[in-house]
Amino acid sequence: MESPKFDKEVEEITKATESTRLDLDMPVHKDPLVNGKTLKERFELIRSVGEECIQEDELWQLLCGRGSSEIICYDGFEPSGRMHIAQGIQKAINVNKLTSAGCTFKFWIADWFAQLNNKLGGDLKKIQTVGEYFIQVWKACGMDMTRVEFLWASEEINRKPNEYWMRVMDIARVNKLPRIVRCSQIMGRNDTDELSAAQIFYPCMQCADIFFLKADICQLGMDQRKVNMLAREYCDDIKPKKKFKPIILSHHMLPGLKQGQEKMSKSDPDSAIFMEDSEQDVNRKIKRAFCPPEQVQGNPCLEYVQYLILERNGEFSVDRSEENGGPVTYRSVVELHKDYENGRLHPNDLKPALAKSINALLEPVRSHFEQDKDAKALLEKVRKYRATR
Repeated sequence: MESPKFDKEVEEITKATESTRLDLDMPVHKDPLVNGKTLKERFELIRSVGEECIQEDELWQLLCGRGSSEIICYDGFEPSGRMHIAQGIQKAINVNKLTSAGCTFKFWIADWFAQLNNKLGGDLKKIQTVGEYFIQVWKACGMDMTRVEFLWASEEINRKPNEYWMRVMDIARVNKLPRIVRCSQIMGRNDTDELSAAQIFYPCMQCADIFFLKADICQLGMDQRKVNMLAREYCDDIKPKKKFKPIILSHHMLPGLKQGQEKMSKSDPDSAIFMEDSEQDVNRKIKRAFCPPEQVQGNPCLEYVQYLILERNGEFSVDRSEENGGPVTYRSVVELHKDYENGRLHPNDLKPALAKSINALLEPVRSHFEQDKDAKALLEKVRKYRATR
């Protein structure tokens, strides 16, 4: 359970974010085009990535202050098993938005972190093999690599150990143990779990990553929010105080396919669609997915259409029979939800269309792992690994 003080801080920040009303039409001193986009267009594109942004006014100030200079976004991934579509397709969509807005995106391949968290039994060689598989998937699934960097935590930390570990120790020094324990959610744990000493150290390291990478924007999921907040709080402890705090741009977490699953689970293969799943696998999983008629809230199939298909393709086509209204193409979430709630779109029509669209998105990845001998051998290794919590 969170402390009242922390709850109050989060509530105040959230309210401040929600109440922010930026006048994006105000003239700015300099408005250089970046990738053919104005400041306003870049702001709106970056902001569209996040379900939550802390803070919008700081993001606007960052863009105005930097002009055409580099803005660094980062996300860290534990290589810990096969990649599902939220890590693959959704991440590619978000990265492409950010890089087209002129940002540089740094992927922190958190191999040491996965070892600390006992993923794949703490076997670093297996963890790094999975990391290579992650990179192969991202390259095959339509991610624009022009402004993308892949950085291995173990290599980068060893290049500048003094800088990194001094930061980690300072973060540990200024924070009380209960505050760090509350961040255990970032590892897929909670503050009632029995944590190892390594898992206590983990949040301090992840917080240090943000400063080590000189990240302007933390673009991670909502489940990583607490440690990003820790980084913002730490800025007030730095002497001299850091003028610009890292902006938290948290993307929506896609749910699992089963009822009540807030996110996909690698340990439950039927709750997630993996990036190299066969067409038959996808069809079977979507057919069994939780999708109650006329219910939008908590419906994973509708969320996949919204955050994957509409975001990637701009439209979603359903081949309905004439008696059900005939074929229809949706270009907005509002119309999709309206038809579903009114019963004009039935799960029996929605599911086959969704499976078809997802299969189209995954086909380049399947082809890559079938046709490239090295990638195929890599996938065979990863499939043999047993995911551990």
